[in-house]
Amino acid sequence: MNGPAVKELLERAGAAPRRSLGQNFVIDPNTVRRIARLAGVGPEDRVVEIGAGLGSLTLALAETGAEVVAVETDGRLVPLLREVLSPCITDSDQPSVARAAVAQSPAVRSAAEPDAVAQRPVTPGPAEPSAVQVVHADARRMDWDALLPGSGWHLVANLPYNIATSLVLTVLDEVPAVTRLLVMCQREAAERLAAAPGSGAYGAVSVRVAIHADAELAGAVPATVFYPRPDVESALVRITRRAPTIEPILRNEIDRLVTTAFAHRRQMLRRTLRGAVDDADHTLAAAGVDPTDRPERLGLDQWIRLAEVSLAARTRG
Repeated sequence: MNGPAVKELLERAGAAPRRSLGQNFVIDPNTVRRIARLAGVGPEDRVVEIGAGLGSLTLALAETGAEVVAVETDGRLVPLLREVLSPCITDSDQPSVARAAVAQSPAVRSAAEPDAVAQRPVTPGPAEPSAVQVVHADARRMDWDALLPGSGWHLVANLPYNIATSLVLTVLDEVPAVTRLLVMCQREAAERLAAAPGSGAYGAVSVRVAIHADAELAGAVPATVFYPRPDVESALVRITRRAPTIEPILRNEIDRLVTTAFAHRRQMLRRTLRGAVDDADHTLAAAGVDPTDRPERLGLDQWIRLAEVSLAARTRG
């Protein structure tokens, strides 16, 4: 969908982009096809898209033959989204799994119910090239388990800048059904998600991602492909979940330590972790970590070892 088509749809609905929802719509067909290609999805895949907007990326994903669940929180856009996707939309406006996901949350239900237009059944067109389900819900509150049955889901999305990092971390922490992600977000956020130890972007977010998955930058996206045009640069990040190996109690301890340490990332660990662990110098040395190191130098293995030593000391105490 190009720029004039997007603007015409919005004007017809009297729906200006909302800054509060981080709405910047992709208006370049080549960009959405590129994203779908980089996602590596095809006819045997199931994809969930968060923030479907007016369906530009949704259409590109459907063109691959993948089954797509398109989630949109803005009730003004849902009827427009269904109109754009009518050739490949499923035969009910709220599929059974989608209804279950929305019904779990009063916050989501109250947002969805007043939108009478969005609740009207949609006459299905031919499922060409693949089936798409449109779900009117807030991804921050919906029941992911009900929405995404089974496993092996892909998450592909142009994420609003204001929720991108928190949503990715929530999916990695709480939605094991999603095994691969390709998300577009603000360039600085993408760099933090994929950063390696020792880099300027490496921080607590990078460690939290590394606990679950491997992440890499997949390309830059110019501001010119969006409407309205954002003031910041965007980038794509690819995240591939690994089989879980870290127990929840250890993961929580890692999270506690990295949150404390990166609050003062330029200071030495012996100083930043003072009070967070018993005898910081001794604990760091027992974990094989130089007390004079800064948090940005520690890789995941070192954070794991430090958390293990810290937990053992607290247990003995």
